[in-house]
Amino acid sequence: MHKKTLFSRAGRLAVAVSGALALAGAALPANASTLRIAMTAADIPLTLGQPDQGYEGNRFTGIPLYDALVEWDLSQGEKPSGLVPGLATEWHIDPQNTSRWIFTLRPGVKFHDGTEVNADAIVWNVDKVLNKAAPQYAPGQIGNTLSRMPTLTGAEKIDDHTVALTTSEPDALLPYNITNLFIVSPTAWQKQYDAVPASVRDSAARSKQAWTAFAAHAVGSGPFKLEKLVPRQQLILDKNPDYWNKDRIPRVDKVVLIPLPEANARTAALLSKQVDWIEAPAPDAIDQIKSQGFHLYANTQPHLWPWQFSFEKGSPWQDIRVRKAANLCLNRAELKSYLGGYMTEATGVYEADSPWHGKPTFQIKYDPDAARQLMTEAGYSASKPLHVTVATSASGSGQMQPLPMNEYIQQSLKSCFFNVDIKVVEWNTLFTNWRLGARDPSAKGIDAINVSAAVNDPYFGLIRFSTAKAFPPVATNWGYFSTPETEKLAAAVKHAFTPAEMNKAAGELHAALVDQVPFLFVAHDVGPRAISPAVTGVVQPQSWFIDLSLVSKKE
Repeated sequence: MHKKTLFSRAGRLAVAVSGALALAGAALPANASTLRIAMTAADIPLTLGQPDQGYEGNRFTGIPLYDALVEWDLSQGEKPSGLVPGLATEWHIDPQNTSRWIFTLRPGVKFHDGTEVNADAIVWNVDKVLNKAAPQYAPGQIGNTLSRMPTLTGAEKIDDHTVALTTSEPDALLPYNITNLFIVSPTAWQKQYDAVPASVRDSAARSKQAWTAFAAHAVGSGPFKLEKLVPRQQLILDKNPDYWNKDRIPRVDKVVLIPLPEANARTAALLSKQVDWIEAPAPDAIDQIKSQGFHLYANTQPHLWPWQFSFEKGSPWQDIRVRKAANLCLNRAELKSYLGGYMTEATGVYEADSPWHGKPTFQIKYDPDAARQLMTEAGYSASKPLHVTVATSASGSGQMQPLPMNEYIQQSLKSCFFNVDIKVVEWNTLFTNWRLGARDPSAKGIDAINVSAAVNDPYFGLIRFSTAKAFPPVATNWGYFSTPETEKLAAAVKHAFTPAEMNKAAGELHAALVDQVPFLFVAHDVGPRAISPAVTGVVQPQSWFIDLSLVSKKE
């Protein structure tokens, strides 16, 4: 990308981006600081507590505005992020019932409206996605929530500062899962519900209107407060000076989030200094970005960028020779170079340094001769190629650079008798289709789907892709992959309540999954972001997420 082209793009963006930033800074005192971030999403992620837009939503609206019972440690980048207390100070399995977890709540925490975060609030928030009889029940939030915590069945108040969460079966992974349940103020929601016109009598319609209004006036307990939301244009967050965790009181006064789904557009906005921070810069502009003094941040992430294969009747991926051939035909090292080094080559969901890697027998590597031999055995050749279609997006949370990456794969697989068609849809639509599965009409004519996946824990990385209980719409086993072995091993993972038991069980499940190759394993993201030198205190954790409260900016 030439400098002239980048700045011409910046010019076309000037009106929209500059307008948003002018609005954000209009009332700021002279010494105030505003951090301006360009996201990969095409729209502002939902602000009503359960974000959409994949994990970019959690990163930019969930974690800044809200708290969860259990949270991720985003304070360091030297080792993988682990769990830390959030609204709960401690948790343990009920010794009398392994399907019941007990959480002790942090005393003295207030929502932004001054009301108390207590057991009633936690039960209310669980009911919003589980209890159809509750006034606050929100069907629109279920898809972004329950697929991430599929065994959660309910919540029970024990006392004001103790709550029990129940699961449908023993589940050692629940503490990981509930990092995705953000706690909103019931009082603030009730205020919006009471303001719905009396002419709206249907309870579901009243609830829906209340949630829509709440999204524009969201109230959580997080380090930032919502100041202004303009869908598809901007979200302005204000510092919460009274945040309960004194180490995470924000260093900046405001954050302005702007959706810019095109990598070149984000890069142009950064180079023209219309924003301070961009997610996923254009790979071919990295040298120019560095030459102008901007800083590049990247780190290992619990992330997988795959093609997820369909195992439905008639799918060519039902033949394991074809699945193995695709994996052996891809030169991941060359793709990494193409991306400027900003990826890790995937040889599974987890790599050899992970305690959950195990000992797969099938080695994912670049061996095109072996790939062609497998395809020949399966009945394909240069004159009789296999036609497959993959669905992807032009941008999105964790999608890295989906179009050039898929075009590279398309050309690579051609040498092994694959003829690949690429179907591009908008990110949020693709994400929704992923949850609907390969049997849904949205998957007609689609043989594989390219949706990047968080693999933070053995549920996210393994169980939701290898068991029947994770078939859509419950979770994201889009291709309906399951074997008796993966079912048995997944059950062992859920019953592994000690770290040693978990490492052993997860390693065995991972080895079984890799040997069955339900994915084209391509890459792990390293989360590249380009940031102005005026921005300091950035901690790039080994996580999909980042803590905006730690960041400072020199005006």
